[in-house]
Amino acid sequence: MTTIMVTTMIALLLLGFPMMIPLITAAVIGFYMMFNGFGQMETLIQQMMAGIRPASLIAVPMFILAADIMTRGQSANRLIDMVMAFIGHIKGGLAVSTAASCTLFGAVSGSTQATVVAVGSPLRPKMLKAGYSDSFTLALIINSSDIAFLIPPSIGMIIYGVISGTSIGELFIAGIGPGLMILCMFSAYCIIYAIVKDVPTEAKSTWKERAVAVQQALWPLGFPVIIVGGIYGGVFSPTEAAAACVLYAILLEFVVFRSLKMNDIYAIAKSTGLITAVVFILVAVGNGFSWIISFAQIPQMILEAVGVNEAGPTGVLIAICIAFFVACMFVDPIVVILVLTPIFTPAIEATGLDPVLVGILITLQVAIGSATPPFGCDIFTAIAIFKRPYWDVIKGTPPFIFMLISAAALLIMFPQIALFLRDIAFR
Repeated sequence: MTTIMVTTMIALLLLGFPMMIPLITAAVIGFYMMFNGFGQMETLIQQMMAGIRPASLIAVPMFILAADIMTRGQSANRLIDMVMAFIGHIKGGLAVSTAASCTLFGAVSGSTQATVVAVGSPLRPKMLKAGYSDSFTLALIINSSDIAFLIPPSIGMIIYGVISGTSIGELFIAGIGPGLMILCMFSAYCIIYAIVKDVPTEAKSTWKERAVAVQQALWPLGFPVIIVGGIYGGVFSPTEAAAACVLYAILLEFVVFRSLKMNDIYAIAKSTGLITAVVFILVAVGNGFSWIISFAQIPQMILEAVGVNEAGPTGVLIAICIAFFVACMFVDPIVVILVLTPIFTPAIEATGLDPVLVGILITLQVAIGSATPPFGCDIFTAIAIFKRPYWDVIKGTPPFIFMLISAAALLIMFPQIALFLRDIAFR
C-alpha cells in the first residue's frame, strides 16, 4: 500500500498537478485499500475537516492579511531606511542592511514570500548599483527572507504547533535566538564578501538623519512589540496577537501613514483570501493523508526500517533535519510539515525530545529547503518577482545553505540557543 501511495504522488507531481491533488489521491487510494471500498468515506472527510478546525489556525489568515497590508503600504520601506541609516556606511553595510531588513520584516509579516517582495524589490537595485553581483544579491535576499520562518510570527510554526500540539507561544519565543544567530552569520559573510570584492561603501548618515529614520520607523516597530511583548506578557494568545496585528496594520497604513485608500481593500482581501484558501486546503488534505498513514502504522514501519528508533535523541534530530531539508527541496513547506511531522512523532516521544526544540529545527530545515534547488519555493518567488533566469537565482546560494546547515548543527549541539528565551518566558 505504501509503495502504491508514494508512486501515485510522485507520478502526479511529475505530471504537474497542484500538491493538493497528489495528496488527496494518495489518501483516497490508501483508504480504499485499508477498508476494501468507499463505504466509510465520510470518515476521511471528517479527518480532513478536523485538520482545519483548531482555533489556532485563525492566526494564519490574520498574519497573511497583516503582511499584505504592510507590503502594499510604507512599513517595509520605513524599516529599511532605519537599518540603512545606522549600518549602510560600513563595509558590506548595504548587504548587512538587506539581511537585517529581512529579519525585521519577518518579525512583522511571518511570510518568506512577502519578505522577498517587500525587502528585495527596493534593495536589489541599490545593491546592484553599489557593485554587488546579481547572484550574490539574489541569494542574500531569498536566504535572508527565510529568517522570517524563525522570527515570530511564523506561519510554519503555527502549522507545526497545531499538528503536534506544541505551544505556539513557546515556539514563537524560541525562534528568536536562532533567527538572530543566523542574521549574525549572514552579516559576517556579507562583510567578508564586500572586503574581498572591494565593494564601495555608502555615504554615512548624520545623527539627525538617523533620528528621523528611527522616528519614521517607530510605528512599524510596534508589530514585534505587539506579538512578542503581548504573548510574553500574557496579554494575548498567538491568535489574539494576530488579530491585534491586523487592526494595527489597518490603523497604520490607512490612518497614520495614509499610504492606502479604501479602494485598496478589495485587492488586499482578494489576495489574502486566495493565499488562505490554498493554505487551508493543503492543511485539510494533509491531515487526511496523515490520518491514513498513521492508521496504517506506516510511520512506525518507516522508522523501524531505517533504524531511527534506536538512534537516540541526537540521531533522531539528525534524521529529522535530513528528512525535512530534502523534502522541502521538492515540495511546499506546509505540506512537508503536515506529512512528515506525524511520521517522526513516535520517535520524538520515545526519545523524550523537547517538542519546542524539534519544532525550531523543523522550521529551520523548512527555511533552508525553501531556498534550496531544485524546487525551493522562494527560488521561484524570486524568479517571478525579479524576472531573472533560474541559474542566476541559485548560483550564489551554496555559502548561505552551508551557513544555515551549520546553524542547524549548532542547535543540535547547543539546544539552549533556542530554548533559553523559552525557559525564561514560560518556565
